Amino acid sequence: MATDAGGASDAADGALCGLDDIPDGGSNGFLTETSDGRLLYLAVRRGPRVFVYVNACPHTGMPLDFRPGQFLNADKTLIQCSTHGAEFRIEDGHCVSGPCEGDRLKPVATEIRGGRVYVIA
Repeated sequence: MATDAGGASDAADGALCGLDDIPDGGSNGFLTETSDGRLLYLAVRRGPRVFVYVNACPHTGMPLDFRPGQFLNADKTLIQCSTHGAEFRIEDGHCVSGPCEGDRLKPVATEIRGGRVYVIA
């Protein structure tokens, strides 16, 4: 079961979210309950493409969002860590500035089916 950053429960079909739950050009955060505990994700949408990462800074392990679901810098071109301002490319999670420069966010494999985003193993 997935929950979005606003706390709204997602449908029981196993999807992380609906494509429309991520604003085009924007971001949102989600958590899932698994047998291993809770997993936090961040998702950024660029048209029909969605980039999903584990919501944890590689430097501190802290969640990246400034406010629930807000992960992007002011011009929405990079993912930005709220703790220390590190910036990551949206397309591959590579850190381009900050204390973890050269490191990267952990990507999450997903696929879009029927307007919904699914995490794949």
